[in-house]
Amino acid sequence: MTDPRVRRLAEVVVNYSTGVKEGDVLMIQGPALAEPLIVEIVRAALAAGAIPHVRASVQGVDEAYLAAASEAQLDHLPPSALEDMNAIDARIAIIGAWNTRELSGIDPAKLARRSAAAQPLMGRFMERSSAGELRWCVTAYPCDAFAQDADMSIDAYADFVYRAGWLHLDDPAAAWRSYAGKLRALSDKMAQMKTLRVVADGTDLTVGVDGRSWVASQGLRNFPDGEIFTGPLESETSGEVRFSFPAVMGGREVQDVRLRFEEGRVVASEAAAGGDYLRQMLRMDAGASILGEFAIGTNYMVTEFTRQILFDEKIGGTCHMALGAGYPDTGSVNRSGLHWDMVCDLRSGGEIHADGEVIYRDGAFLPSFFAEELVAPVA
Repeated sequence: MTDPRVRRLAEVVVNYSTGVKEGDVLMIQGPALAEPLIVEIVRAALAAGAIPHVRASVQGVDEAYLAAASEAQLDHLPPSALEDMNAIDARIAIIGAWNTRELSGIDPAKLARRSAAAQPLMGRFMERSSAGELRWCVTAYPCDAFAQDADMSIDAYADFVYRAGWLHLDDPAAAWRSYAGKLRALSDKMAQMKTLRVVADGTDLTVGVDGRSWVASQGLRNFPDGEIFTGPLESETSGEVRFSFPAVMGGREVQDVRLRFEEGRVVASEAAAGGDYLRQMLRMDAGASILGEFAIGTNYMVTEFTRQILFDEKIGGTCHMALGAGYPDTGSVNRSGLHWDMVCDLRSGGEIHADGEVIYRDGAFLPSFFAEELVAPVA
């Protein structure tokens, strides 16, 4: 029997997150192991009058392709990929894995080359999203590999996933709509700021945000959600940052990442482990060493690091930054085949200063700056 929370998740991402309606062409992408959720999303989409298309991935294909592909094969972007991107009205992507370390033996240069080849697809995706032509949402399906990475049993991990999306509530969509008002008000406050400075252990970083838009992440593009983010000015990041949690991408984990920025670009990087991979990604293309995103996590139902960025970047009391591509709707003009989020914990002594004033300390906004409480809902 399907877990009733799976059906509830499907209904939320179809009816609330992407707002699927009659006649919409909906692409559903995910691993075959997420079959119960895929099926429920198809049912919810059909009930809404949409036309769902499913693209399910199979275990081992990515590793087989990347291990054996030639340079020409790595560089190939099927024309159908861009055609599909232009044809759909909505896209729901499900993350899940049989083995999160599947690609750990692949040459980082191959991973970088494959990501660079997909840049036109990422660029078109972001353009259509920014123009309001494409609604999209990324969600997760509880699986053994993710549970293992989070040091949880599968039952505990499933509870974590569904509570992070507030699916334990009678009407989670209503709770997200209510929370959205607070996040929009916070984003409006942040949009008045010109310069942010993050101070924490190993971190003293200044980011220019003057004139950039802030987005309130309210369960629409990600589910679960809970963050506010912007696109930093491309030439106005300076100083040093140390990321509290490992940075994970492509099945690889880079420990204790430290970056130094000058005039917007990374000029020095180091890591306790995985430094070669980090440097390879930074050299992917001209935009890979520039911040495309600066964000603050606001979902206080997410309290622990799980090695899945969909959840980790939402941890209440953290900030995160993405190297590489920025979202055009924030005003970012940075283009790259990379978008790598890294998380900095601010819950113990961390601060954010805005235009010289402290607005955030120990994982929370100061009431003098933002009076609303961003508390996690409880049943």
